Amino acid sequence: MRKPRKHFEEEQDEHMDESWLIPYADIMTLLLALFIVLFAASNINVSKYEAIMNALKSELTGTKIESNQKGLSPKPASKSTAAVPQKQEPVQNAEPKKSKEEIELDNLKEKLQQYIADNGLKAVITLADTKRGVEVTLQDVILFDSGKADLKPNSFQTLDGLVGLINTVPNPISIEGYTDNVPVGKSGFASNWELSSARAVSVLYYFESKSIASNRLQFTGYGESHPLYPNDTNEHRQENRRVTIVILRAK
Repeated sequence: MRKPRKHFEEEQDEHMDESWLIPYADIMTLLLALFIVLFAASNINVSKYEAIMNALKSELTGTKIESNQKGLSPKPASKSTAAVPQKQEPVQNAEPKKSKEEIELDNLKEKLQQYIADNGLKAVITLADTKRGVEVTLQDVILFDSGKADLKPNSFQTLDGLVGLINTVPNPISIEGYTDNVPVGKSGFASNWELSSARAVSVLYYFESKSIASNRLQFTGYGESHPLYPNDTNEHRQENRRVTIVILRAK
């Protein structure tokens, strides 16, 4: 009787244990990833580096990358679609165009300034451009004697020069008299109100005599009610005694 063939039960060939391949493959994968990281780090790009690290973290730990741009090289924005800052043009506030009247008053003011400078009158005549119009202020000493309202003869030449310039524009003219707070005494006037009004009227009549139309002229006497300075010194009182000729702007 034949003996059964032995199947090498005693010395049965064992298959080679290949379980070591799994950790080996993991080590090789990690080494590959390490070399990729080192290679990428040689050209430092913060965004790419962060993308690489996130990708490695996702692959090795199975976590999800919370980003719409996954992978090692996020797609950069296209140049055509990238937001280009618009160059803002500086806003220029255009000056409003001057009217014919404003141009004429500007020219008159320049001529008056030149006349005052050429005749050495800066100490007794001042010029101002206000909302009301062009204001020419004359101290009383150039026009009147103390406490009087009659124009001094040597004031005519100065007034003639002013009339010649003022008459180049058609604007209405306001002539305004002012005094200090010293009582009028025996001047013949009841109060500083009357003295300031009489002085303004004297200049008005003189302008009318020099062919300035009467319908352009008006006068006001303010007395001592609108001083430029406190009436505490002789100099201040002198500044307060004045006649102002206003070439009015049209309303």
